[in-house]
Amino acid sequence: MAASFVRQINTFYDPEEDIYSNIFSQYEDIIIQSLITSFGLDFLLDKVGMIKDQHGGDVDTIHNVRQIDKDKQMIYKNKQNEEKYNTREEYNSSNYHSHPNYIKTNAQYSKQRKEGTLIDGYTGEKLDPKISHDLDHIVSSKEIHQDRGRVLSGLKGEDLANDPETNLTPTNYHTNRSKGQKSMDEYLEKNGSEYTEEQQERMREKDRLARKAYNEKINRAYYTSPAFFKDTAKAAGKVGVVMGLRQALGLVFSEIWFSVRDEIRQTKEDGKALFNSIASGIKEGLENAKFKYKELWHKFIEGTVGGILASLTTTLCNIFFTTAKNVVRIIRQSWASLVEATKILLYNPDFLPFGERFRAAAKIIATGASVVAGTMVGDLVAKTGVATIPVIGDIVQTFCGTLVTGILSCSLLYLLDRNYAVNKIVQVLNSIPTIDDIIVYYRMQARLLEEYCAKLMDIDLVAFQKEVHFYSEAVADLENADSQQELNFALQTVCKKMELISPIGNHKDMDSFMADPDSKLKFC
Repeated sequence: MAASFVRQINTFYDPEEDIYSNIFSQYEDIIIQSLITSFGLDFLLDKVGMIKDQHGGDVDTIHNVRQIDKDKQMIYKNKQNEEKYNTREEYNSSNYHSHPNYIKTNAQYSKQRKEGTLIDGYTGEKLDPKISHDLDHIVSSKEIHQDRGRVLSGLKGEDLANDPETNLTPTNYHTNRSKGQKSMDEYLEKNGSEYTEEQQERMREKDRLARKAYNEKINRAYYTSPAFFKDTAKAAGKVGVVMGLRQALGLVFSEIWFSVRDEIRQTKEDGKALFNSIASGIKEGLENAKFKYKELWHKFIEGTVGGILASLTTTLCNIFFTTAKNVVRIIRQSWASLVEATKILLYNPDFLPFGERFRAAAKIIATGASVVAGTMVGDLVAKTGVATIPVIGDIVQTFCGTLVTGILSCSLLYLLDRNYAVNKIVQVLNSIPTIDDIIVYYRMQARLLEEYCAKLMDIDLVAFQKEVHFYSEAVADLENADSQQELNFALQTVCKKMELISPIGNHKDMDSFMADPDSKLKFC
């Protein structure tokens, strides 16, 4: 929104005017644009598959793939990762117990046991030198082999399970065999009575440290891998482009709606005239959007930046916890609003006073917050029985979310404009001099001087400015021509726009003119 947003809000309205009509007349444009963009286009782009908010984001993370067997909504985002897990080798215990690290470590512990210095890693008791010990994988080898996170990281299970520093510990025969492939929590829940409280705490701490070291290894391997960066960049780029398109289309559709609305208001005839007015409004709306091509481009850039940041934020969140589908949408909308507000605060495209700059940014954030609230309400409605009704359920969900967004937007925007405390703060901030004040002052002086000179010379300033713009574009086209053919085409285009008759008549070029014996040059 940025530059267009503050232009659409008129802060100098009559306070005596009817309060309700005032609200809608002041904020209809920005609210309609917000609703079209946030609800209509999100729904449309979702249906065509261009933007699909997924449970757990768009990139596989170790945390999320581990939830697949527990969470029915969770799926692999990259089919290659799913294929890699499904085609993994079957678990074979001998592969883990014949690993060089396992054999070497077991031999070292055997020597210590025979010397009478070996301590049970779980109980803390000294092991009998005459009784064989067992070497246990603290995090079981089968759990490591079946771990979706480990497979995602690409690390070998045998190497991870047989790390002598973190995952191998000597213990007695009974503890090792009764523990088997169970996790420590599962084992102690069933066999905890066999150990003292101190021993149980020691065993849990041993398990915690082993898992911490294990997770650090696979996290480091995966989150620094080219595969993760590639998936993250691909997801961010896709969301960025689609969000940019969403913002630009939101402006186009809102321009069409405003033009159609104005045409309908002026129509007081029969149905045929009404349809003609609608067609005329659509055409005018498209023309208005074309005229605002720079604003469309800025909206696309803002949306793209917001989409990229939203995707990166979602991926980062899913490293630690799973984001629900609507949370992803909330993150997208939040970043879209923050990018627009930041643009106003940092670049001030409309050269607003210092205080008004903060008010304009607050309005954008307020509108974004309203959309977030509407999304949350829609999510709550979806959890009720109404949402299960075919067709109607989706309509009710969207309507409730849109209604809340519209009402909340009106209220917050009105509050930011009419609240006494807010206006006082804005006035104080406006009194702080900035470089923008100087720029605005000299721009105004230049405009007034231009108007005064035009009045003295009896010149139509608007028509003159249009002609200057036209000739500037024509000169630029001629200067940018790289060949005689392009130059000829540029000249023909200029002549056609100026409605000039070419000296060579209807001939396409000079060669065809010279080849015609009846041709004559005409300069008139």
